[in-house]
Amino acid sequence: MKALALNSSARSGGQSKTEILLDHFVKGMRDAGAEVEVVNLKRKKINYCIGCFNCWTRTPGICVHKDDMSRELLPKFIQSDIVVLASPLFHYQVNAQMKTFIERTLPVLLPFLQPEGKGTTHPLRDKHPAIVLISVAGFPEMSVFDALSFWAKKTYGRSGALLAEIYRPAAEAMIHSGRLSGILAAMEQAGVEIVKNKSISGETMERITQPITNPDMINVMSNLAWQTMIDKKTTMAAASRKGDGLRPNSIETLMAMLSLAFNPQKAAGKRGKLQFNLSGECPGECYFSIENGDLEAFQGKSEKAECVVDAPFEVWADIIEGKADGAKAFMDGKYRAEGDISLMMVFGQ
Repeated sequence: MKALALNSSARSGGQSKTEILLDHFVKGMRDAGAEVEVVNLKRKKINYCIGCFNCWTRTPGICVHKDDMSRELLPKFIQSDIVVLASPLFHYQVNAQMKTFIERTLPVLLPFLQPEGKGTTHPLRDKHPAIVLISVAGFPEMSVFDALSFWAKKTYGRSGALLAEIYRPAAEAMIHSGRLSGILAAMEQAGVEIVKNKSISGETMERITQPITNPDMINVMSNLAWQTMIDKKTTMAAASRKGDGLRPNSIETLMAMLSLAFNPQKAAGKRGKLQFNLSGECPGECYFSIENGDLEAFQGKSEKAECVVDAPFEVWADIIEGKADGAKAFMDGKYRAEGDISLMMVFGQ
């Protein structure tokens, strides 16, 4: 099987969630025996379609533009068995780089009109490859992809070309989540399945799209991150390169950051409530309920807690920010923990 994987993200080097998911999907495809070429569209010269229709009349199947699209990418598109379109979600659609590529595939169609269901379409001039669409978004809800999914089905579903749609909401939070490794493993499995079965199982899709944490927590975390970047007059990428961590500034943001760091693998077989009683610069109480590999966060005091942590807020802020080691801080007596302290081990970085 011959496959072409197109990445339209302008980011790279670990900043692109599109690239990270695509890389693991491609690994799975290669593990299943597919020959996969990955192309980063940002490195290609692709002119806009000018609507001249020369590719339909004067030079059938051949575009007037002599660029990377006509010389290289369109022939590879036609010759591929599967084409993976990977794009970040911009304004509820694929981004401009991917849309420009898609519009330039017009030569694969014939100009004639033919009925299709209740509408009209153009017949194919050339063999059309099967399509897999991958997209990521920062918003936590899956409904953010509704418009894109409608477009994908309208564009590729009518010809039976659309094999799968893979959408990952809360993508920025995903990178910092304890669930990341499980999601990436599922992407590899999806790549294997698309080659072997021409489809992706419901179980694998559920693993890819699994909730990171409560959407409200993601919003709190995101707002803290953006405000931190504004205050420091920097960007997410620059902060990441410097190794700058985020610091909670309230009980709510502490709850959000610990919820995001929850690692379900570390929580396997654990059950109970973990209570935090915080003093110092941001006094207050919160607790986490851990059961069946899931975690819920609550403000206030639990009626019964299997583990109780008493600490100055700033100590745990240092731990979360990466300025202090949690185990060492405990051994040094900077905070106290009583009860089943294994419940504290459910958090990753």
